[in-house]
Amino acid sequence: MHERAPAFGGEDGSSYSVATFVDDAPDPDGRYGAALLFIRWSDAGDRPVGHLETDYIGFGRTPADALAPVLALTLHDVKAHLDACVARAGTAKREGGMA
Repeated sequence: MHERAPAFGGEDGSSYSVATFVDDAPDPDGRYGAALLFIRWSDAGDRPVGHLETDYIGFGRTPADALAPVLALTLHDVKAHLDACVARAGTAKREGGMA
């Protein structure tokens, strides 16, 4: 409707938009992987200030096959993945690692 990706409020209070991505090349087993990429926006919402990404959600012999299960996720499922990414990033920061 307004030509933007779906947007979500993260458990960390930040705003995120979501996109999908697929590997450019297959892994040694001939499979492509696909996942979600969450872009974190500034408080003003005018620029991206970071990102989070899921582990691979789908695999396939072609990029389209790998992407299919990711595109089949409901918005509720996508939000659950965002919440898990935010929690994992918060844990990494508290432990002194990179998020």
